[in-house]
Amino acid sequence: MMKKVLLITLLALFASASQIKVAVAANVSFAIDDIVSAFHSKYPDVKVAVILGSSGKLNAQIKRGAPFDVFLAANIRYPQDLFNNGLATSRAKVYAQGGLAIFSVKKRDFSKGIYIAKESSISRIAIANPDTAPYGKATVEALKNAKIYAKVKYKFAYAQSISQTVQYAMTAADIGFIAKSSLFSSKMKRFKKGINWVVVDKNLYTPIKQAMVIIKATKSPKASKEFYDFILSKDAKKIFKKYGYL
Repeated sequence: MMKKVLLITLLALFASASQIKVAVAANVSFAIDDIVSAFHSKYPDVKVAVILGSSGKLNAQIKRGAPFDVFLAANIRYPQDLFNNGLATSRAKVYAQGGLAIFSVKKRDFSKGIYIAKESSISRIAIANPDTAPYGKATVEALKNAKIYAKVKYKFAYAQSISQTVQYAMTAADIGFIAKSSLFSSKMKRFKKGINWVVVDKNLYTPIKQAMVIIKATKSPKASKEFYDFILSKDAKKIFKKYGYL
């Protein structure tokens, strides 16, 4: 009898558990573990599977029917596009604002800011693909507004996402235009401002407002809404701030 009661209890617990798949822009990869951990402390019965990628590619996958429940993008455009096409439950909602930084493993004189890109000592620059990654698009915009894009574009080494851009900057490039948030990850904290990195003047590019939506085809609407609401909570905002977001 006890075994039967235990089995029924376990089945009930299993039935009450939910799993959601969250498509997450690559720049959020540095903060997402803390976000999910904090979410689990409040909703222990909801399992969160995180799928990372460039916002453009994730957007395309959702349009092709990828079984995601929530989409955290690196801009407003892609999630709003899903809503406009009837694939999201509501308009895009901004959850954070990101910033650009220039990074180098080697010590460099960053007093020149973005203009370091045109120096002869810089022969390879890592940037995210501007066609699919909003941070890559912001990089191109910043370089154009600084009037040096034409002088440095031949140096570009394109990465498929902003997290891959960090990898390129650490291994194969002289400098990289990366998400400011990546500098607050555990593996990057050893690098120093003004020596290994500098923030790009925010007046050189359109503010990177990152937005999200719940996918209309979600099979776990309740759990998806709980995660969505948590991303907008004070607890989540503290974590985003910890990783350099506004």
